[in-house]
Amino acid sequence: MQIISNQQKIVKKNGGFGIEILFPGKGMGSEDSGIGTIGRIDQATVTPGTLVSMHPHKDDEILTYIRSGVVEHKDTEGNIEIITNKRLMMMNAGTQFQHEELVLQEGGVLSALQIFIRPEIGGLIPKVQFYDFPEAISRNEWREVAGKDDPFPLQIRSNTWIYDIRLEQGKQQSLPVLPLKDATCLVYLFDGLLAINENINIQKGESLVVEDEII
Repeated sequence: MQIISNQQKIVKKNGGFGIEILFPGKGMGSEDSGIGTIGRIDQATVTPGTLVSMHPHKDDEILTYIRSGVVEHKDTEGNIEIITNKRLMMMNAGTQFQHEELVLQEGGVLSALQIFIRPEIGGLIPKVQFYDFPEAISRNEWREVAGKDDPFPLQIRSNTWIYDIRLEQGKQQSLPVLPLKDATCLVYLFDGLLAINENINIQKGESLVVEDEII
């Protein structure tokens, strides 16, 4: 197991837009900026009224994972959608795709992740997916968020599976059972403090890379 600390992130701030960028491979000292199919994770804090204007992506699968705030999304596929902490979005950029995001006043400050995933091959057909979860959080149990094939509601075009959990104080949980044996796991802590195996602690924004370990 290896911890990736907050000191290994790139921090940027411009007006009401603040972002912490994690290249997990670099955080582990690798020449590859990512780990396997996980290319990058951005943790953003954005004030209402901020517009991230139209910009392109190519060959990225991008999960927008909101914890607070409301965003109006527009893209070159003709979608105009509202996304929230219950209504999540997967952008499968493929050959080329452009989008813009406006943080709406009604939701307050936006707190969110964007997880950039590498597809199996380049040049795929671009598309966008939206999914309404019945609840914003899953208490003390892993929930399938995005992945390859069923039962994941948002589809990723590579061997990547994303789960989430709200682990309450005093509760414990092991890793989910993954569809692929011997997969590397990247545990990202969105908020709070987490104790692992009684001798490791990580805090908000930090990650733990797990290979062949029971936690």
